[in-house]
Amino acid sequence: MSTTIVHLTERSLWEEARARGTYAMSTRGRTLQEEGFIHCSTREQLPKVAAFLYSDYDGPDELVLLVIDPARLGAPLKYEAPEPGAEEFPHIYGPIPVDAVVGVEPWV
Repeated sequence: MSTTIVHLTERSLWEEARARGTYAMSTRGRTLQEEGFIHCSTREQLPKVAAFLYSDYDGPDELVLLVIDPARLGAPLKYEAPEPGAEEFPHIYGPIPVDAVVGVEPWV
């Protein structure tokens, strides 16, 4: 069994993805098409990522954590650093099929 990775998003974006069959937002306010990949993290990286991306969030939707099984992706998954020597983060180079999301957790 593969280790899961996670992605923090707004509930309405996840609900739209469930209706379409794939999730294609890269990060807050940017799509997969705009960014080239979907930003993800490990659970250990999540607190820093959440603070960086959503510390000022006061949107109408609650935030949810998508728990993703990499074995179900069907798109390349690469661990990459934003700059040489920095911590590596999981990046998915394609849309996430909804059946690759094995859990959805509220983020508080």
